[in-house]
Amino acid sequence: MKRSIIITGGAGFIGSHVVRLFVNKYPEYRIINLDKLTYAGNLANLKDIEDKPNYRFVKMDICDFEGVLALMKEENVDGIIHLAAESHVDRSIKDPFTFAQTNVMGTLSLLQAAKAYWESLPEKYEGKRFYHISTDEVYGALEMTHPEGIEPPFTTKASSGEHHMAYGEKFFTEDLKYQPHSPYSAAKASSDHFVRAFHDTFGMPTVVTNCSNNYGPYQFPEKLIPLFINNIRHRKPLPVYGRGENVRDWLFVDRLLGRPEGADMDLITYVTDRAGHDLRYAIDSTKLQKELGWEPSLQFEEGIEKTVKWYLDNQDWLDNVTSGDYQKYYDEMYKGR
Repeated sequence: MKRSIIITGGAGFIGSHVVRLFVNKYPEYRIINLDKLTYAGNLANLKDIEDKPNYRFVKMDICDFEGVLALMKEENVDGIIHLAAESHVDRSIKDPFTFAQTNVMGTLSLLQAAKAYWESLPEKYEGKRFYHISTDEVYGALEMTHPEGIEPPFTTKASSGEHHMAYGEKFFTEDLKYQPHSPYSAAKASSDHFVRAFHDTFGMPTVVTNCSNNYGPYQFPEKLIPLFINNIRHRKPLPVYGRGENVRDWLFVDRLLGRPEGADMDLITYVTDRAGHDLRYAIDSTKLQKELGWEPSLQFEEGIEKTVKWYLDNQDWLDNVTSGDYQKYYDEMYKGR
């Protein structure tokens, strides 16, 4: 194997997509999926690659420093892609301790294990990398100075050729100071600082990326889009915070699902706003576009159509997740291995 890479949180929504990409695109790489399998971790997300020769699943808590260090030594790990995190803001408001434990102490555990193992090698940090996935929420909230929408100062078009509108003049960049408002974003901000501290203090090769809201197949249905899709299926209320005016990079609530066949928009129910709810997030993606040639592959209108279709085509998956039956999959597939 050319490289051995640990992907934490690989049974989760984003993590499962990353694991699948690496396993299929880099068959010469050893890909280790490290996941504790909490409520949001679902190994059924990876049924199509679970028997690939370059893939291994390890059930482990990222806070287990000794376990992570032993795994790194066993697999001769060159890199860590760190996605494992408690991520639902509502849960963080009710249980901030769990978010601090997983997001802060878990990240510190991984960093310290990586430092201990890599510094024991003759080449030390050469060819090694710790890639930490953060969130735009660490920057706080932007003002919505143009609720009518204005043309953004950078490219947002995808295959449709159309631009997304912006709702203010300011955007998130990595130069902004951190201003987290929720226990979730505060925990992620702290973990970011630890990653940068290990780079500055020990010379560990690290990368921190701050991405916006994600959506698509396999997302746990506590999140807005799959929650709405599932509630529409069962004609349950669609809970929208405040008056539905909050803006994110990928959605403006008032145009979320349009009017799919059989759906009744009278199901929309405005509920008491979340404590400390940020009004607007918006990332300036100029640096990604110029330095890496990145551009969004789909506009939201296209992406949400594909996402809704996936959930409707995979209703068994959705039913298993909402019923909790998916949690049996680990015992069925890995017990005795």
